[in-house]
Amino acid sequence: MANTYLSKTFSSAGTRTKYTISVWVKRGELGSTQCIFSAGTDANHSMTISFNGADDRLYWNSYSNNGASYDYFLNCSRRFRDPNSWYHIVCAYDSTQGTSSNRQKIYVNGVQETAFETATYSGNFSDYAFNNILHEIGQDVGAGSRFFNGSMSYYYGIDGTAYAPTVFGETDSTDGIWKIKANPTVTMGTNGFLILKDGNTITDQSSNSNNWALGGGTLTPTKDNSDNNMSTLSPLVPFPSGLTMTNGNTSIASTAAQWAGRYSTQRVFSGKYYVEAQFVTGHNFKFGVQGEDPSESTNWGTLNTSYAGKSAVGYEFQCNNGTGYKVNNNSSPRWTESDFSTATSTIMMAFDLDNGKIWWGRNGTWFDSGGTPNPATGADPAFTGISTDKSPYLFGLSLEGNGSSSHINFGNGYYGTTAIGSPVTSNEGKWAYAPPSGFGAVNTKWINTF
Repeated sequence: MANTYLSKTFSSAGTRTKYTISVWVKRGELGSTQCIFSAGTDANHSMTISFNGADDRLYWNSYSNNGASYDYFLNCSRRFRDPNSWYHIVCAYDSTQGTSSNRQKIYVNGVQETAFETATYSGNFSDYAFNNILHEIGQDVGAGSRFFNGSMSYYYGIDGTAYAPTVFGETDSTDGIWKIKANPTVTMGTNGFLILKDGNTITDQSSNSNNWALGGGTLTPTKDNSDNNMSTLSPLVPFPSGLTMTNGNTSIASTAAQWAGRYSTQRVFSGKYYVEAQFVTGHNFKFGVQGEDPSESTNWGTLNTSYAGKSAVGYEFQCNNGTGYKVNNNSSPRWTESDFSTATSTIMMAFDLDNGKIWWGRNGTWFDSGGTPNPATGADPAFTGISTDKSPYLFGLSLEGNGSSSHINFGNGYYGTTAIGSPVTSNEGKWAYAPPSGFGAVNTKWINTF
């Protein structure tokens, strides 16, 4: 999460000529400098691994000469701009190598980075690793800022060994995707550690007890991890000015007077999905689905058309100053049973793409459309006749009014920076309310069941 970082000062120097950083990261924001790992005493004496803000390239650099020159600097040529994917990053350092280019190696998803905009390698037998200075994860030690925005998982710091990425990951024999090894065989070394193994604990999961401390911000637990990639709201699509996203792209806020929204990173072609949104502040918001219609994609980038129900293949629930509506093709008939005026309500949505039906409800009760609503049996949906022709559908969340804010939960298990109290864990997600039987999260594991 933004402005959150961890800190640790080791009690001894450890092995200073060899180390490995291995971590899975999922980016939330692009276009700003964000630090994955740093160690040092000040801005002129530090080592950092970060995404650069100017071009979203991956940097690994160190300098100790009062900022006059770098000890080493590797600036990857390619850009890392996919907020829907987990990147496995391995930085392996071994200054005992005779060939300079073998002293530092960067791997992403199992492949070594060999193309660099700038490449200055460490000197032979240079010392810089896990010693008794300040180390930070998610912030730049020297700058006191440059926070990482997104999620991290399975964070290994290895003291004394430069490992290949195949120690921590492997290629799936079925689909060729690089995937995690949950329990690799490694020698941790004196200052080695394993944290964020389940996405939220900073207690060292190795036998070293090298626990980290929360330096600032809020560490939020989530089911989104490298083994089960959750949908978020996409930062890559057009969106109106005045709309911002935070908390791993699961929260939106608006300063605009008119409708502004975002839609999901993951699209679905079939199956049954359950999504929750928490209405926090303001009065007006929309929550629904839209078929991926290229002719209407520009709607999302324009104020007052930036919502799913604007489309002929869009369906959503709308709360407008306490009055409920169900919206399709920009038609908004009043839906009396869904009226409410209180903030911090959890709105539920069940989307059955196999049978072309959709339901909404609030705080555990489904809205009545004239009968007894029950997504599990298909009874009394808000809309029927939704196309099931295998066209992709996206999930959307929109706000109207300066100061409005809302959170969405695709099964991630939190709202904003707050974990759901007494959550229901079901069908690859974590929820405030139990999903209907047969409905599950918008993530890779649940999508793959269809």
